[in-house]
Amino acid sequence: MADSLDALIARVNAFVTERDWAQFHSPKNLAMAMIVEAGEVVEHFQWMTEDESRNLDTETREQVGQELSDTLVYLLRIAEVCGIDLIEAANKKIDLNAQKYPVDKCKGSNAKYSAYE
Repeated sequence: MADSLDALIARVNAFVTERDWAQFHSPKNLAMAMIVEAGEVVEHFQWMTEDESRNLDTETREQVGQELSDTLVYLLRIAEVCGIDLIEAANKKIDLNAQKYPVDKCKGSNAKYSAYE
């Protein structure tokens, strides 16, 4: 069982290699598959109230977890195929967002970043 991001990436890569699926894993195909899975996440919440979406029953939570996992696996594959270090990319993006959304101007607000310029 993988218990770190690196271990999970290795496990996913081994799974793909064992099945000879890398030939089908172009960035385009992986991105489309990831969006399909993300759409399946959204389906679970589509007609829920805000409160219902925060208090999932056990079965729905399991189903959402499976769809989130599918989405994550495709995300990891896209990053692998494109040679992107997701940890590094995420840290850079958080740094950029910190500049776009300074705490003193946006705390408690959901306004678009252009509102703070």
